[in-house]
Amino acid sequence: MNLEGKSAIVTGGGRGIGREIALVLAEQGARVVVADPGADRGGRGGEDAPANQVVTEIEATGGQAVSALAPVDDYDAAAGIIGTCVDAFGSVDMVVNCAGVLRERMIWNLSEDDWDTVIRVHLKGHYNMCHHAAKVMRGQRFGRIVNFASDAWRGSVGQSNYAAAKGGIVSFTRSLARELGRYGVTANAICPIAATRMTLDQGVIDGMKKRLDAGLITQDRYDSLMAMPGPEFVAPMVAYLGTDAAADVNGQIFHVERGRVSVYCEPVEEKMLLKTDNDGQFSVEDLIESVPGSLMVGRPNPAPAERED
Repeated sequence: MNLEGKSAIVTGGGRGIGREIALVLAEQGARVVVADPGADRGGRGGEDAPANQVVTEIEATGGQAVSALAPVDDYDAAAGIIGTCVDAFGSVDMVVNCAGVLRERMIWNLSEDDWDTVIRVHLKGHYNMCHHAAKVMRGQRFGRIVNFASDAWRGSVGQSNYAAAKGGIVSFTRSLARELGRYGVTANAICPIAATRMTLDQGVIDGMKKRLDAGLITQDRYDSLMAMPGPEFVAPMVAYLGTDAAADVNGQIFHVERGRVSVYCEPVEEKMLLKTDNDGQFSVEDLIESVPGSLMVGRPNPAPAERED
């Protein structure tokens, strides 16, 4: 058992990817806090059953687990989740932030509440958990943080709120790695592809069909989404990041799906324009003349304007 004696918290642990992760961590010997208030995919409502059911599953196989039903987007409630782990198991060795919601709308239909809810649950929820966990982990001089981003951070039609939150999580994770690494605490993020109620319910399927019909995605992309594999293929990578073998894996962004684990490249400046005269001051005319034939070569407009016939 690679995580024997370790204590882990999995937010969003009652369903989907979080549930699979909680089960695999327990299988690897970790004691698990299953944190999930039981809200729907839009962050509404709540029920006790999902987290408690996962705890029962873990205990049935001889593992140790407790549930925490507080929402991660509440600062004090998140502190309580960390406290639950310390009180139950004596430490917080690993925090896996899976909790999230979706509110899909095109930007002109995206309400303030849709924006605020998604940013709050994803981005502030990650901050809340990591902030409180870091205090404990720094004192322990050991910890593993695994955040959940998404390939949507590169841009996603109809999900600007979600994409913005996930892009924030990527940057947040890279910052955590640099702040906490000296204390033996690593922070990495995973961009998963997995079929769950979040990613492939009927509403998502209908929305993807509309995007296909509108020419916003290709047939190949649509077919791949409809054949999306389950969350069980994501969990082992999370468990690996919690092991001693991954002690020097820090500040990385991974893509994980069935049969594939990849790592994103470091963000670097690819091309540049240099100006040495006029004290380095570009004029607008300079840029009109130079940018299209240099910086923009090989960089097409991802959504060119429709032309009227």
